[in-house]
Amino acid sequence: MKRINSTVALTFVLLTLMFGAGIVSSAWGFAIGREALKGITQPDSRPTNKVNRKNPNGREQLTFLKEDDILATVKSRIGGTSKPPASPSPSSSPQSKTGTSNNQAAANFPLLARDKDVALEITGVQQQKDSVTLDVAMKNDSNQAIKFLYSTLNVTDERGRTITVDTTGLPSEMPAKSDRYTGTVNISAALLANAQKLSLQLTDYPDQKLQLKLSEIPVR
Repeated sequence: MKRINSTVALTFVLLTLMFGAGIVSSAWGFAIGREALKGITQPDSRPTNKVNRKNPNGREQLTFLKEDDILATVKSRIGGTSKPPASPSPSSSPQSKTGTSNNQAAANFPLLARDKDVALEITGVQQQKDSVTLDVAMKNDSNQAIKFLYSTLNVTDERGRTITVDTTGLPSEMPAKSDRYTGTVNISAALLANAQKLSLQLTDYPDQKLQLKLSEIPVR
């Protein structure tokens, strides 16, 4: 009987020690965890906390971000810049430059060459898809008839390259005190690669006493 009582007592003592050790361990672990988390608080993501505390009405006011500001910030972080690429101004666009160039070219016309009362005039340039056309006017104010052979018409670009041309409507002979004749000088666009300006020279045939010369004829 005494053996049984001592066994029960020993068991009770062991259970009591284990229970006490568990309580002590729990308390110690709680104290250590609390000390480790001291100063750490849960992030407050409530939008009502971002209010204007100085609002005299005492009402909570939300701060709304503009969509443009948000997009600018995103672009800044992604591309490294917050400034959107500047759109080309109308004056710097290729189309505007072409228009300006054409206006300047038009402002140079007419171009006039005169020798011994014979006049050769370039009144304009027409640019098409596969050809360039020079509008030409001629007049003879002298007292004698003048003949021309247009195969002798010499056309060169600013690099000195000879350009093959053909003419339409220009007179092979102009009588003395003639009226004004008009025609064209036609040039294949393929022959004008990288050419900006042309020079033109025409003489009479067969005497070759006239020297009708024009330069700086813009074709671009």
